[in-house]
Amino acid sequence: MPPPFPRRLAITQSQADQLRRLMSAILPENPFYARKFDAAGVSRRISTLHQFTLDVPFTTKQELVEDQLATPPYGTDLTYPLDRYTRCHQTSGTQGVPLRWLDTAESWDWVVRNWEQVHRTAGVTAADRVFFAFSFGPFLGFWGAFEAAARLGSLCLPGGGFSSTARLRAILDHGATVLCCTPTYALRLVEVAVEEKISLEASPVKLIITAGEPGGCIPATRARLAHLWPGARVYDHHGMTEVGAVTYECPVRPGVLHVMENAYFAEVIDPATGKAVEPGQTGELVLTTLGRLGSPVLRYRTGDLVKTAADDYCECGRHELALEGGILGRADDMVVVRGVKVYPSAVEEIIRATGGVAEYQVHVSQAQALTELSLTIEPAPECADVNALVHQVERAFDSALILRVPVKAVAPGALPRFEMKAKRWVKQDLTAAR
Repeated sequence: MPPPFPRRLAITQSQADQLRRLMSAILPENPFYARKFDAAGVSRRISTLHQFTLDVPFTTKQELVEDQLATPPYGTDLTYPLDRYTRCHQTSGTQGVPLRWLDTAESWDWVVRNWEQVHRTAGVTAADRVFFAFSFGPFLGFWGAFEAAARLGSLCLPGGGFSSTARLRAILDHGATVLCCTPTYALRLVEVAVEEKISLEASPVKLIITAGEPGGCIPATRARLAHLWPGARVYDHHGMTEVGAVTYECPVRPGVLHVMENAYFAEVIDPATGKAVEPGQTGELVLTTLGRLGSPVLRYRTGDLVKTAADDYCECGRHELALEGGILGRADDMVVVRGVKVYPSAVEEIIRATGGVAEYQVHVSQAQALTELSLTIEPAPECADVNALVHQVERAFDSALILRVPVKAVAPGALPRFEMKAKRWVKQDLTAAR
């Protein structure tokens, strides 16, 4: 095996140094991790990354939820007294009970600096006008992105509280050059533009920064967005409330995300065994926040499924961990249908590549030990033959996955629309329903 690149060695050395500082800061001051380490019989003196992965147990979302339920409202994953904290956000709750997350001024600065890196890699500058099609509620969402763009000198345009029509008019009136939203909502804005007869042909938007769900890294969705927003380039990234902005898109290979390893120690594990997967394999992303001292997570099982690149070196010249195809989906969203693993990202790719579908919903039914998949689609307004579209989508699934997936069409406007994370997968246990 060839020796690691010097730049790769520099990354791991920096991570080890930051990890030692993190451990020194949070133990024993952080009650959550002090208890966790004591219960596991782990030494509080961690000297290497290897020792860290061997000795320190994973952190799960369920643990954090239970901690906050036991010690409301914020739990005990807090390194400092409560009066040190200046920010409060919470998760969307799409996977269960929402988590509240506090940040000190220093930890929030770390979150914003990571977002600055996302913006700079995307090419955002002080000359840009950045529109945030985001509710600005309690979810972390684009709060960090907004402050990071302001630090770069960009004109920041908040779209909270606006209708979709008002947001479109604001984008055009202000001459916004960058749009930040979910991939689903970028498509929804185009729908509204057609309904309201608002032309996007002369749209000033040159860059769409997506987040919140798989889509920005899916080729068919990227192509559709670029077509519907003429002249715009799609740029993906991903993050979570519990960790902040984690990745940025490779500037050379669209659809590949680099983990910001200057800020995170990342692992990719087999979800079933917890063991590290080999390079080039698919597994669950595990993250340690190296600089968020006020509310850290150590070896946090994100539930996000990723495929690591086979090599440490990327064509763009970077040596940070590369994730092929971005976030493939969540470990608890992947389903096995008649022996075939089906990921949400694969379903999105098939539907968008087929074309003619305005919105869709996936139905997963479980009867005894048999899992079945079916699809409801809403044809796009320009669709002239709905029956032909249904058959075309069925054939596309059969060709791509070697699966028969029943498809039915519904009337325009029948399926829900989403501003934040789209909730397209509906699961039903038919055995329990009997």
